[in-house]
Amino acid sequence: MDRREMLKVATGGLMLAAAGNAAFAAEKTKQPADHQHAHVKKNQSLIDAAADSVKTGQACLQHNLEILSQGENKGMAICAMRVNDMIAACAAIEQLANYNSPHVPKMAKVVMDICKDCEKECRKFEKEHEICKQTAESCVVCFNECKKITA
Repeated sequence: MDRREMLKVATGGLMLAAAGNAAFAAEKTKQPADHQHAHVKKNQSLIDAAADSVKTGQACLQHNLEILSQGENKGMAICAMRVNDMIAACAAIEQLANYNSPHVPKMAKVVMDICKDCEKECRKFEKEHEICKQTAESCVVCFNECKKITA
């Protein structure tokens, strides 16, 4: 038997073992072998809003840094700092919410303040830069999701 044949046999054996384990587990729990867990998380809308804010904020920060590196609109430096804060805060609450941390309500209050500051600063540039408008709007959505948890 050469190496190729041995690999085929070994791979086949591993596949049979995996299939057997799945069938055994399904029998043990009385679930079909192809059963999928699609549980909705408790704070899914907050998780989604925070993730969107992080994604939009990163694009905004990149745009901001390009403008600043060209020596244009130095007033956007404060905006860059606010967006940077927002990215950090939203990433943190997204992670806490994913794991249903008991600290989510307390963190939500902090995130609300940070999102409010970021939105306020982004609104100053929304007419000139579409990404600033998008970031401000994502901050509003995240703020509102946080507010639901703190209420």
